[in-house]
Order: sequence, then structure tokens, then C-alpha cells
Amino acid sequence: MASLQNSHIESQIPTELLIARVMQLHASISKLESLKPSKQVNSLFTQLVKLCTPSYSIDIKDLPQEVQEMRESLIVLCGRAEGLLEQEFATFLNKIPQPLNNLNLFPYYGNYVKLASLECRILKENGVVQPKKVAFVGSGPMPLTSIVMAKNHLKTTHFDNFDIDEAANNVARRIVATDFEFEKRMKFLTGDILQVKEKLGEYDCIFLAALVGMSKEDKMKIIRHIRKYMKDGGILLVRSAKGARAFLYPVVERHDLLDFEVLSIFHPIDEVINSVILVRKPVF
Repeated sequence: MASLQNSHIESQIPTELLIARVMQLHASISKLESLKPSKQVNSLFTQLVKLCTPSYSIDIKDLPQEVQEMRESLIVLCGRAEGLLEQEFATFLNKIPQPLNNLNLFPYYGNYVKLASLECRILKENGVVQPKKVAFVGSGPMPLTSIVMAKNHLKTTHFDNFDIDEAANNVARRIVATDFEFEKRMKFLTGDILQVKEKLGEYDCIFLAALVGMSKEDKMKIIRHIRKYMKDGGILLVRSAKGARAFLYPVVERHDLLDFEVLSIFHPIDEVINSVILVRKPVF
């Protein structure tokens, strides 16, 4: 771990230069005709991720207004590009035999495996072992977290995957439908999570994907809604970002979660981009 940290420190550049480079990449990405995977799209986003991954001590809140606005636009562009990349790969997987055995063809599969392993370890350390029923909000066309967790970690858990996009759910359903046993534990529900109410009380644990609620206001609205309807003592796992990684994903901080009992906050320093915040709804 120490050597990883050192290599990141060595690869850091001054904050002014980092911001200038991010703004440059944002300008190039904004000019693209399409965000669908292509040599140019892949190259620009790879550069962006490499640039933002080292553990900079930058605080997004301290940045000038112009940079804040650029960041908000960049997060939306990253979200769209990520969705299109997942859609393309999920469609490709559905054309080959045994898609569930070929998930490793997805370029960031290794990151999902690491993140799922990390999140399950954090859950376990906080007493959440083999929850009966879990919800994943924002599962997308490639529901990798749910699949990796269901296969490798939570082997008896039932997963409900929520996504606002029916097309994404249809592609995901077809991947899972190739394994009868697996399909029994994995459901896909389409709709806006803000319209889901009593059903949220069924889950022992709810995962909130990083790109659900791209602005701070939207993210907090969703978190407040989930808290209102989830069961007392239920667990919510929120993905966030820290430092320069906040140019890629929205940020949720401890003080945003004062209505919960904060159990754990973890900021990775390797190629896993997302921070993990684990909270519990208090029992009154």
C-alpha cells in the first residue's frame, strides 16, 4: 500500500496545472460529436481518469466558480460516456454464449471486482453479513457490482436493481437470464427512485451508485427520500469521490449525512476511483 501511495505522490502535478489540464480535456470532450466509444473518446477519457486518480489534497469547494461549473458539466459528460460504454459492451455480451462468464472483457471489470470486494468487506466489518434482500439504485445496462457481489460474496442475497432507463434494464436482464439459478436472485425494476416509496422498506441494505443524482442538490434529494422510506436500522452505502476524483463523480461528505449514523468512510488510493460511505438509519 505504501509503495502505491508513493507512486501516486510522485506522479502528482501542481494544482494549477491539474486544473488547467482538466479544463483542456473538458473543452476537447465537449466538442465531440458523440460520446459513444471510439478511439478518440476512449483516449480522452483515459487521459482524464489517469490525471484525476492520484490522491491530490485538492478540495473541490475551494475552486473558483468557473471551475465549479466546468466540473458539473464534466460529471454529466462522464456519466453519459460511461452509460454508452456499458450499453455497447452489454449489447456485445448478449451476442456471445455465456455472457456471465465473459464479463472480464469489459475494460474496467477489474475495478468493479476490487470495489465490490472492498464494499463487502466494509459491510462485513459493520455486521452486515449475507443480507437477505439488497437494492442497487442506478444499476445500468452492465450491473457489474450486483453480479460480482452475488457471484463472489453475497451468495444467498436477493438483488433488486433499480434503473430509470428501461432499455438499460432490458439489456441487463438478458445477460442475467442466461443463468437460471442466478436469474432467480436478480430482478430489474424500471422507474425513478423518487417514486419508489414503501418498497424501500424491504431492503436490509441499499447501494446508491455514484452517478445517481449528478448535482449535489439531486443527490441529496435522493438520499433524503431513501432515508424516509428505508427500514429503521437499514444500511445505506453511498459512493462518493475525493480530491481530483471529484472531477469525475459527485461528492457526498460526512456532514451531508447527519440524519444517519455514519459507520464507515473509506477513500481508496489505488485505481478504484470511488470512495465508500456506509451509514445506518437510526432506530428510534
